[in-house]
Amino acid sequence: MREYAIAAIPADGIGPEVIGAGITVLEALQQRLGDVRFTVTSFDWGSDYYKRHGAMMPADGLAILKPFDAIYFGAVGAPDVPDHITLWGLRLPICQGFDQYANVRPTRILPGITSPLRHAGPGDLDWVIVRENSEGEYSGHGGRAHRGLPEEVGTEVAIFTRVGVTRIMRYAFRLAQARPRKLLTVVTKSNAQRHGMVMWDEIAAEVAREFPDVTWDKMLVDAMTVRMTLKPRSIDTVVATNLHADILSDLAGALAGSLGVAPTANIDPERRFPSMFEPIHGSAFDITGKGIANPVASFWTAAQMLEHLGEAEAAGRLMRAVEQVTAAGILTPDVGGTATTRQVTDAVVDAIYSSNV
Repeated sequence: MREYAIAAIPADGIGPEVIGAGITVLEALQQRLGDVRFTVTSFDWGSDYYKRHGAMMPADGLAILKPFDAIYFGAVGAPDVPDHITLWGLRLPICQGFDQYANVRPTRILPGITSPLRHAGPGDLDWVIVRENSEGEYSGHGGRAHRGLPEEVGTEVAIFTRVGVTRIMRYAFRLAQARPRKLLTVVTKSNAQRHGMVMWDEIAAEVAREFPDVTWDKMLVDAMTVRMTLKPRSIDTVVATNLHADILSDLAGALAGSLGVAPTANIDPERRFPSMFEPIHGSAFDITGKGIANPVASFWTAAQMLEHLGEAEAAGRLMRAVEQVTAAGILTPDVGGTATTRQVTDAVVDAIYSSNV
């Protein structure tokens, strides 16, 4: 019996709904496979915790999480708590504290889901966006001076280190090397940002020499948005900075039909710390409590978690079940259906039990 300890942080908005659905699916996989066990411990950290305690998580939160094999994260953000408090109080301290420097966001058009791209269907869009997740524009360096005065100044300093850029480049090249097309696009903005971004370009060229079997090209981030919408089949694996990949991966999710189907993995490739897995969609307070949140992103995120844990069979079984359900038209409203969160979850569970492969 293989056993894994999972820390669940449902957090805010629809987070508890989709993480609850994901835990239900993990339990179904556990029973269907019979030789794996997931012990899930939930933590009530988030905006409600902040309102009670003045912090998004306990001061020793990282020490509490460190013994776990993985972290299953819902969403963070609330209308009555400033976004910089929620993000910097919970998600980013975990990502940075556990050096989860590779943010991996796969994108595919699932069967039964319509893309806003004309003539694009399953198989026409199959990307993985690798986001540098530890430095860049989200390093937290900068400040404000002369607050409230006409001469007030706010600075946001993007930090790029040779160590940080080199390791994310190697990760992206290795990932591209493992995919059938062996194609990588390096996204930058070195025409306008002449220091950190030029170094980004130079290091990409250096690392590329270690991977002669990988074909790579370079795009400015603004041109990349055009390529994603007009020439989606020309893209396979993408690597970009913290900010650029954050924006591009949201666009990718929308082009696949909805952010409700878009997953994320925050990976420590060296496995010194637990990695964290979360859907992209955010807290979505406009639909919280309505029972219509799309759980597919949470399921796909769980599949990423299973792959990271070495449970490839379970991950494959889960994704086949998800694709069987979407192909059958059992969809939530964000992707054109009428099903509830529960109905989609129940259908995926049934597909897991009924599958013979």
